[in-house]
Amino acid sequence: MTTQTKKAIQGKVARVLDSREVALNIGSEQGVEVDMLFDILTPEGYDIIDPDTGEALGSVGRAKTRVRVTRVQERLSVAATYRARDVIETEMKRSKSYAYKGVRLFEPPNWVIQRETIRTTEPTWDELSDEERHISTGDPVVQVFYDDDLNAF
Repeated sequence: MTTQTKKAIQGKVARVLDSREVALNIGSEQGVEVDMLFDILTPEGYDIIDPDTGEALGSVGRAKTRVRVTRVQERLSVAATYRARDVIETEMKRSKSYAYKGVRLFEPPNWVIQRETIRTTEPTWDELSDEERHISTGDPVVQVFYDDDLNAF
């Protein structure tokens, strides 16, 4: 019995569109379909060395974030972050007009869904201040065949 392995579709970030969307330089011509998952990787891989022999085994890219394809054209696709987590919204975030900054002890917490955002140093429609995990044009992307952490990041 032979087993066939799927070859992951690979491409690059063609443009950071906003804090949640990127355009990829791969589309239906390369087999991309709506709802496919892709990891956006660090441009440089991490060299993996065999601990027993000292031999270089290869290089592994580290995922910066995961995106889901929302639109596909022949030669490009648009993908967006989709993973989310529930967070407690603080009283000060609920309303900027509160004059009193005290905690309301007897009110239940207000749970909100916080969406993952793309971090970038490139100008986008909305500027991001967080400097971790910046996404840049030219970052490699690789198809993900399953999502083991659908609702976590």
